[in-house]
Amino acid sequence: MSARRIALVTTGGTIEKTYDERSGELVNRRSIVQRMLEELRFEETSIQVLDLMSKDSLDLVEEDRAQIAAMVRSLGVETLGRGPTGVVILHGTDTLEETGERLYREIPSTTVPIVLTGAMRPFEMKQSDALQNLTEAIFATGVLPAGVWCVAHGRALRFPGVKKDRELGTFVGGA
Repeated sequence: MSARRIALVTTGGTIEKTYDERSGELVNRRSIVQRMLEELRFEETSIQVLDLMSKDSLDLVEEDRAQIAAMVRSLGVETLGRGPTGVVILHGTDTLEETGERLYREIPSTTVPIVLTGAMRPFEMKQSDALQNLTEAIFATGVLPAGVWCVAHGRALRFPGVKKDRELGTFVGGA
């Protein structure tokens, strides 16, 4: 049996955008996280991928955020030992902070780390930060205390107070 059980919830965002040859645009069509996971090696870790939605975070509405919170809550994160040992949420970076704040407010008694991550450049592009951030987020579920976190670019920031700094191209702040 795996020592760590991670639920990985996909919502879309830049991290999972793919190039549409017909339109010439980067779009969210379906989750590509399995392709990313195939490039990684994790010992004593099982990862359950839960495809929730494939949306650019700028297109998310409050009902979508409610759906994300409901999915996370349904995993049993408020009861120690019942659900996964950690949750990773792939999310677009433009509104990741809004979803993180909602999770922080609505699931204050989580017993596991809930980690949001995304990418500034899609996985399919050169010099993407997608694989790095996914790897860090999965690793972080095993070392961070319970709470809601943003993990990206070598840092773990705890909600509340996380913000995207567009000039720096990363996240700042946190509790």
